[in-house]
Amino acid sequence: MTMATPTDYKSLNEQYGRLVSVSMPCPDITLSGFLRHAHEQNQPRFYWESNRDRVAFAGFGTAVEIMEWGEDRFADVERRTKELFDQSIVLDEVEPLAAPRLFGGFAFRDDFVPDAAWADFTPAHFVLPHYQLVSISGDKWLTINTHMPVEETPDDYLGELREALIERIEALRETAQTRFEQHAPTSKQVTYPMPYETWMNNITDATNRMKQHELNKVVLSRVAEVRFDKPVDIDSALGYLADHYAECYRFLFEPRPGRAFYGATPELLVGVHGQLVNTMGLAGSIQRGKDRDEDNAFATTLLNDPKERYEHQLVVDMLTERMGTITDHLQTGDTGIYKLSNIQHLYTAIEGRLKTDSGIIPVVEALHPTPALGGDPRDVAMQLIGDYEPVPRGWYAAPVGWVDRHMNGQFGVAIRSAVAQGKRVWMYAGAGIVKDSIPQKEWDETALKFRPMMDALEMSS
Repeated sequence: MTMATPTDYKSLNEQYGRLVSVSMPCPDITLSGFLRHAHEQNQPRFYWESNRDRVAFAGFGTAVEIMEWGEDRFADVERRTKELFDQSIVLDEVEPLAAPRLFGGFAFRDDFVPDAAWADFTPAHFVLPHYQLVSISGDKWLTINTHMPVEETPDDYLGELREALIERIEALRETAQTRFEQHAPTSKQVTYPMPYETWMNNITDATNRMKQHELNKVVLSRVAEVRFDKPVDIDSALGYLADHYAECYRFLFEPRPGRAFYGATPELLVGVHGQLVNTMGLAGSIQRGKDRDEDNAFATTLLNDPKERYEHQLVVDMLTERMGTITDHLQTGDTGIYKLSNIQHLYTAIEGRLKTDSGIIPVVEALHPTPALGGDPRDVAMQLIGDYEPVPRGWYAAPVGWVDRHMNGQFGVAIRSAVAQGKRVWMYAGAGIVKDSIPQKEWDETALKFRPMMDALEMSS
């Protein structure tokens, strides 16, 4: 395999030509059929869905690829994205959400070096798909993104691009009504690189540092590696997540066929539309009950647990502090309960208005990593995470999402996630450690957080 190298810093228009896009309605094409078609065509695939917003995006193929390295990766992605879209042309625009957008994300750490699990991922990696499907409250549009020489007239391409779209829609109709299907599990082997004794020692060391006031919080994660006797069926896993975690932000970033990062995260890092910005504090967890009464009792316990409330408030305070420097009219909602099918969390909504119309990427940089996935103070927590965790996080707990030509977008925090490579899958789960944390309880919490991805692969944790 040839390792990727940083993007050549000549302009994207020089590299690719001017971006030109055309869309048309495709009411009878399903998202699942679109992604299955891309799989059958052995194409890179990308997907983001939010039932809260009643919108879903999917794409396949590669029209433009942006990869960046180092401490300036956020600024470099922002610059390259603006450069790409500044001279782009959208022909016959009818549905604004059908316009082109980049899918991608960032590694958890600036100094991330791709290893075995993350060999096809870079510290910052975004793709503009060749074909893009958007579903808005059930209405669907297919977009083709391609290039033309800067000196040519875009109208010359309109007829040709429409013909290409019609041909692709006809091909997609063959799988238009396909749903993700669950397949019988194959034999598997599960290993956990971190033994409980190491976990216990790490938490004991961290809580001792907290008692000495070196640290307020650190989020520690562990990994489950699963080996199958057949390639992992990502579509089947996505179907399970759609059925059982519809309240989450579901995503897929598959830059090379069969090398996929996917998940269903409950946590929105940030959404930006113009100068409107929203994020959330999500920290503090407890299990779901067997019935309504038990479920409500667990929720009440969570709301009144001093350790969980302290952990949650650290996240909210840090988010409002960071957001306060870039926003006006910041509003913090009341803390409540965010219920998922297997777990419930403390949740606080945070909304504001950006001081400048700077787009989403600078906000992503300002917020990542939040104390919900890193810790407080940030620099101390990041150092301990590097020291304690035997397996690199890669893109786990990092920003993943999309950005459009107006620099609007949404990024989730990539938790409840897994990276698949052929017949192997690596799953990640973390727990927020504060001075009153008990190692066994935090271990059990991570086991609970493994469940979505375990269940998506028809496994028991």
